[in-house]
Amino acid sequence: MTALDAGLVGALKIAPSILAADFGSLAQAVAAIDEETDWLHVDVMDGHFVPNVSIGPPVVSSLRRYSTRFFDCHLMMSEPGRYLEAFARAGADGCTVHVEVGDSAALIGQARDLGLRVGLAANPDTDFAAVAPFLDDIDLLLLMTVFPGFGGQSFIPEVMDKVREARRVVEARSLALDIEVDGGIDVATAPVAVAAGANVLVAGSAIFSRPDPLGAARELRAAAGGR
Repeated sequence: MTALDAGLVGALKIAPSILAADFGSLAQAVAAIDEETDWLHVDVMDGHFVPNVSIGPPVVSSLRRYSTRFFDCHLMMSEPGRYLEAFARAGADGCTVHVEVGDSAALIGQARDLGLRVGLAANPDTDFAAVAPFLDDIDLLLLMTVFPGFGGQSFIPEVMDKVREARRVVEARSLALDIEVDGGIDVATAPVAVAAGANVLVAGSAIFSRPDPLGAARELRAAAGGR
């Protein structure tokens, strides 16, 4: 898979989150897991929408030179519309905005006009009804399985009800839509999420915090039922 190819919609994808990688050797960390990587998940936090800050377009631009994988940028930002163009220029392939910030229709249209693959995210305590009206207009639905802001949190199993509801709608309406989960994903929770209907698994600590990140990514894929 290259950055120009998001892969078969609905197929299992492992998306390591670089938030948990060593930023002092980020290119090497990404290269080390490349053969078990479908997408690279890039967590962007503004210190306002979530109580933490992370990275921005310059890091995406720098990393783009070292990876041809699909860059799945998760914008945990109060004003993502101000930065979508900068992320597109930096080399993002897809950008996901949060339904909680509002103006979802306008943000979806803006991202689409920039040639980005479009995602919409919902926090664990946000009802499925908030994202349901937009499912025809997006490529990716991200259902957070922790509250965003910090890595290493515990998986919230109650979100699986929302994942199951999303999968039912996707299948009933034959939507070309990936369902992504992010937070607390490891070899124990990955099969739970896949059984509920998720097909894109974001994992940070479960991969990059292990002594053998490549082996950890391989174990995660196997646990989720992949090759």
